[in-house]
Amino acid sequence: MFTGIVEEMGRVASRAGSRLVLEARVALEGTELGSSVAVNGVCLTVVGREDGRLAFDVGPETFAVSALGDLDPGDHVNLERPLRLGDFVGGHLVQGHVDGVGLVVDLTRQAETARLTIEWRDQALAPLLIPQGSVAVDGVSLTVAQLNARDFEIMIIPHTLAATTLGGLRKGQRVNLEMDMIGKYVQRILQVRGDAP
Repeated sequence: MFTGIVEEMGRVASRAGSRLVLEARVALEGTELGSSVAVNGVCLTVVGREDGRLAFDVGPETFAVSALGDLDPGDHVNLERPLRLGDFVGGHLVQGHVDGVGLVVDLTRQAETARLTIEWRDQALAPLLIPQGSVAVDGVSLTVAQLNARDFEIMIIPHTLAATTLGGLRKGQRVNLEMDMIGKYVQRILQVRGDAP
């Protein structure tokens, strides 16, 4: 379980086949073999740790449902270690289980802030978004500022632009989306009861 509050930006050292190796500093602390780390919002298991680097094996299913396959050496990634019981939850509860991939439609700077517009690719994600609701974009806990027919908009403050990869997003880039957990449970309950499609 995570909170969507990015602890640091790591850097891709290498990616060969299923092996993803990242350079990190903060995420190294307390992280051992078998530990979980959210990488751009995807919960991955540490399979190697040495010389300031963390290694992960990424399965085919994870590559298929996320944007991790787009990463190249030198790219920056958002890193967060798991929430410990009793810790302060500064964002919202994030599982690290990506629901789908979104496409950056626009990133418009407005003074020191920015407005990010993301189009969802899977229509099944639409009911899980609400105005002023929570969504994780590449592992960053954010609030939906405006909900449109095929996309949603988010206002990003200067700190988030500087401390995460969101400030470097480009039009057409794919991002990982995780919808709010509570909404997913409500939708599932309604489906089982036959009250929702």
